[in-house]
Amino acid sequence: MSDPKARIDEMVKGNDVFLFMKGTPDMPQCGFSMRAIAILNHLGANYGSFNVLSDMQIRQGIKDYANWPTIPQLYVRGEFVGGSDIMMEMFENGELADVIAGNA
Repeated sequence: MSDPKARIDEMVKGNDVFLFMKGTPDMPQCGFSMRAIAILNHLGANYGSFNVLSDMQIRQGIKDYANWPTIPQLYVRGEFVGGSDIMMEMFENGELADVIAGNA
C-alpha cells in the first residue's frame, strides 16, 4: 500500500480547493459533510473531494496530517482551513469566499 501522507499531499496540493469528507458531494454521509458541501456549492467553488469512508488509511491519516481530529476537513491552495464549524463561521462573516477566491 502507498504512503497515506504522500497520497494526502497529492490530493491537497493538486487541487485549489479540496474537501476530505464522509461520503461524496452527491451523497454526503454525515450532517457536517452535508453542511460543508452546501457551503462550497453556495459559493460556487470548484473543488475536489475524497470520501474517507472508502479508505481507512486516509481516514486516520488526514487526522494526523492536519493535527485535526474531525472530518470534514477543508484545504485551500494546500493550506488547512478547518472543519465544518470553522467553515460555517468563515462563510457567515464572508471570509471563506475571500479565501477561496484568493483574496485573503
